[in-house]
Amino acid sequence: MLDICKALTYLSILGYYATFSLHAQNKTKDSISDFTTLELLKHDAKATLNSVAHGFSRPLHWKGKDFGKLGGLLVGTVALSALDNETNRFFARNKDGFPEPLRDFGWYFGNPQNYFMANAGLYGFGLFTKNEKIRKTSVLIISSSTVSGIITSLLKSGVGRSRPNNGDYGHLDFELFSTKPNFHSFPSGHTSLSITMTHAIAKQFENVWVKAGIYSIGAIPPISRLVDGAHWLTDVAFSAAISIIVVDSIDKFLFSSKAYNYSKEPKKISWNFTFSQNQIGLIGSF
Repeated sequence: MLDICKALTYLSILGYYATFSLHAQNKTKDSISDFTTLELLKHDAKATLNSVAHGFSRPLHWKGKDFGKLGGLLVGTVALSALDNETNRFFARNKDGFPEPLRDFGWYFGNPQNYFMANAGLYGFGLFTKNEKIRKTSVLIISSSTVSGIITSLLKSGVGRSRPNNGDYGHLDFELFSTKPNFHSFPSGHTSLSITMTHAIAKQFENVWVKAGIYSIGAIPPISRLVDGAHWLTDVAFSAAISIIVVDSIDKFLFSSKAYNYSKEPKKISWNFTFSQNQIGLIGSF
C-alpha cells in the first residue's frame, strides 16, 4: 500500500507540474533562446541566492506596521491554541474514517526528499526548454523553501513543543532546545513545504477554480498530520502563515528586481491573519 501511495504521490506531483507546464509554455520570451543553458543556470542560481538573502534580511527593513503584523500573528496563534485540545480529540475520534491513502499521500507529499526531487524535475524541464516562467516558479519554490525551512527547523528545536502523540504531555508542555523528535511539534515541517509549493504554483494561475484545486491538494499534508496526531492545530496554522508570507515576499522581490521578464504581473491573493472574539482565521482575498 505504501509503495502504491508513494507512486501515486509522484504521479500527482508530476501531474501538478504538467498542468502548470502547459499553462506556462507560451509565456516564454523569445529572447531567452539567445542564452545558453549554462548562462541560464548561473542566472537562476544567482536569483535564488539573492532571494534567500532577501528573505532573511527583510526584518532589518521592517517598520511599525510590519512588527504589528508579526505581533498579530503571534497573538492570534496563542489565541488559537485554545482550540488545540478539542481539534486533536476531533481528529483522533475520526482517524479511522479518514482514508489511509490520503494520509500516506500527505506524508509523502510533504516529505523533503520527494519535495526537492519533484522541484528538481520541474526546474530541469524549465531549464532545458528555456521556459522562463517555469524556471522562475522553481526558483521561487526553492528559495522560499530554504527560508521557511530554516525558520521552521530553528523554531522546532528552540521552542521544543510536545507533539500530541507524546504520551502524557500536552499542548502546553515544552522542552526548550530539545533534540528529541517528540518535542519538535511547533511548527509543522510538512505544512511548511506543502504550502510553500502550493502557494508558489497557485500564484501563477488567474483562474479561481484552478487555484482552489491546487490549494485543496496542498491542504492534504497539513490535515493528514493532524489526523496522525503529529501536530497541534496551531503548529499547522502558524507554519502555513509563515510559508505564505515568505512566498509573497520573495515573489514580490523577484518581480521588483526584474530577475525574470513578464509582460504583466499575475494576480495575487491578499492574505490576512485575523482574530476577534468569535473569529480566528487566515483570509485570502482574490
